[in-house]
Amino acid sequence: MKVVEEKNPDMERVLEIINEGLSKRAFITIMASCRVYYDGRATSRLGLGDRIILIKSDGSFIIHQDRNLEPVNWQPPKTKVTVNIHQGMVKVRGVRRNPSESLEAEILHAHMVSYFIGEDSESLQLAGYEADMGDLIFKDPEVIEKGFRPTSREYHTPQGFIDIMGKDLDGNITILELKSRKAGTNAVKQLRRYVDCFSDHKERVRGVLVAPSATDDALQLLEEQGMEFKVLEPPRELGNDKVVTLENFFGSSSS
Repeated sequence: MKVVEEKNPDMERVLEIINEGLSKRAFITIMASCRVYYDGRATSRLGLGDRIILIKSDGSFIIHQDRNLEPVNWQPPKTKVTVNIHQGMVKVRGVRRNPSESLEAEILHAHMVSYFIGEDSESLQLAGYEADMGDLIFKDPEVIEKGFRPTSREYHTPQGFIDIMGKDLDGNITILELKSRKAGTNAVKQLRRYVDCFSDHKERVRGVLVAPSATDDALQLLEEQGMEFKVLEPPRELGNDKVVTLENFFGSSSS
């Protein structure tokens, strides 16, 4: 069967279904009253409450509360997940070696437990981000202005990485700060810090905020700072290599 599901199973049956799902590399879903313990680069404890526990075929181990987009605890693919019964409770434990950490859900009551054997080999394609804007600018520099020549991407400075550096038609250093959504004053301030990194430079240094739109406050601050704004929509065409994973959303691990 592709799907196995039981409501309010006893702990022995919970153990059986989870173990069966793990052995079949299935997508396991558990709705349960549980406590959660994490130990690793930090330590966390989560008291008793109703949560959704997900175990994916790649080893991802995820625990959600009934609020917020992000899981309250999670471990990435290749986590070693095991399950056992101790003192009448089912304990689901995920362990990683590098970094050394463990995540454990202590289940006191399971409202529902299931596993699903699915087939999905597709990867999510993404477009419309700063990286796509950068690709477009390097491919067609004159979307910024006539004569613009990009020379560096992710240029390192003490203030961070400049999205794109280049030179304009007159040879002036030109720094581009890219935003794929409406830009605010924080983007302007970041651009200012990049420009200030070249304050001892003899040539003129231009700062250009590049985005689909900007707030009124951002536009006013740009004018006050002697910097510029260029309207540019991020390209929306999907390519074959724009792939996203859980780590793109939440980082490498959670505590």
